Amino acid sequence: MSEPEISVPAAAPAAVPEVVARLTDGEWHRLHPATPLLKGGFALIVVLGYVVSNLRERLLGMFLPRFDDGGDPVDYVVSHGIILQVLGGVALLLVVLISGFYVSWRMHTFRITDEVVEVRSGILFRTNRKARIDRIQGINIVRPFISRLFGAAKLEISQAGNDANVHLSYLSSAAADDLRREILRRASGTRAAERVAAVATGSFIDRRVNELLAPELDPDAAPPESVVKIHLGRLFGSMFLGTGTVIAVLVVVGATIWISLSGDFFVLFFALPSIIGFGGYYARKFSQSLRYTIAGTPDGVRVGFGLFSTSNETLPPGRIHSIEVSQPLLWRPAGWWQIRVNRASHTSSRGSANQANTTILPVGNLADVTAVLKLMLPDFIGDETSRFIESGMTSRGADGFTNSPRRAAWFRPFSWRRNGFATVPGSLVLRKGATWRRLIIVPQPRLQSVGLHQGPLLRRLRLASVHLHTVHGPITAELGAVDQGAALAFFTEVSELAVRADQADTSHRWRSGELPA
Repeated sequence: MSEPEISVPAAAPAAVPEVVARLTDGEWHRLHPATPLLKGGFALIVVLGYVVSNLRERLLGMFLPRFDDGGDPVDYVVSHGIILQVLGGVALLLVVLISGFYVSWRMHTFRITDEVVEVRSGILFRTNRKARIDRIQGINIVRPFISRLFGAAKLEISQAGNDANVHLSYLSSAAADDLRREILRRASGTRAAERVAAVATGSFIDRRVNELLAPELDPDAAPPESVVKIHLGRLFGSMFLGTGTVIAVLVVVGATIWISLSGDFFVLFFALPSIIGFGGYYARKFSQSLRYTIAGTPDGVRVGFGLFSTSNETLPPGRIHSIEVSQPLLWRPAGWWQIRVNRASHTSSRGSANQANTTILPVGNLADVTAVLKLMLPDFIGDETSRFIESGMTSRGADGFTNSPRRAAWFRPFSWRRNGFATVPGSLVLRKGATWRRLIIVPQPRLQSVGLHQGPLLRRLRLASVHLHTVHGPITAELGAVDQGAALAFFTEVSELAVRADQADTSHRWRSGELPA
């Protein structure tokens, strides 16, 4: 199998646009003027319009007691000569709404220094959030469909912990891309770039069209072509062969059999909501997985998702704590795999943004998996390690792994031959699962601790369970029913490797080597 070619742009410092230099000067700045509308103003107007349209007679009766419910409100206003009063009331309501939006926009400010990104917001109840630049776990640019029409984007700066992210909602779409690049440059430890004047290209309409139709990857920071392309046939097939589809089919078949035997259609009241829910889930998943892109940049891996509302996130080096390559049973004939990761941050966004947070590759073949792993772990995944990992994904023998002994079949009757662990340069690898194959990769610098567990039954068969502790996420790096002696030796080796790897790790300042001597 030929190795995919992966190109990462050179890490030469780029000039900073004048707009971005002004936004990162350490002073307080305001967000996009349409922010109040995009953050709930449209929803408020729609709700008010719905209430007025449905309760107009009652509202008119409250303010105009002589109003006849059977008449037309416009005729009543004209016939009684109160047009100016009604227009004045509508104007007053608009002034109150616009004033509230304006004050909210004025009170929502941010500043970016060399150390932190800080946001202040609120009118009556003030909030202040900070994100240390050297602790950034990722920067996500989310473009909801409505905000794309305004040329605006939401910048989410991910920090470790729950509800720790800092949001800049909203910025101009072009400034969001440039601002992300500048924040990542400061986090990387490289030297300051020169300031250049921004050049406006095209008319207002041309820029809106380009933002709606352009690829998600920023051509100035990443290759224009994604290293992996998900075709529609593969995307449809992976969804059709998913676990959710099997459950939906079982629900439909069960409901059909029940109706045919009993003639009671009451079961539809229980089955129909489940079917509608599955349909909505697949529609969202499909639209979110379209336009999937992934490519390498000097500041990490760029991952994009979404069709109407898009998410485009950069993961800096050293921010991925564990990787899981999995293959459900129904995907095996097609040779498809999925890649998920554990990260220290948890996005508060929903939809495509949330999917991009943990699912790095929704579906791909063996070559796609190798290309993505090389992007995520460029220092650890070489040609030899790639062949070792590819073999570990599909094989059942030793192949460099320390597998469970035969007596482990009492606990792993189908998977004891695949159940094993291995140590490769820079990473720890766990392999398990016969029906649902899994390969877990933990970079040694990201390991927090290692543990051994042994209950009474495992102790009697001289077996133990190994736990590699990383940050919380969808992946649990645990391997059960391994030989007791091998587990103890692995525990000792991993403890020493993790300490040395942590001391040598410089990923928190991944471009500090560019600093002049």
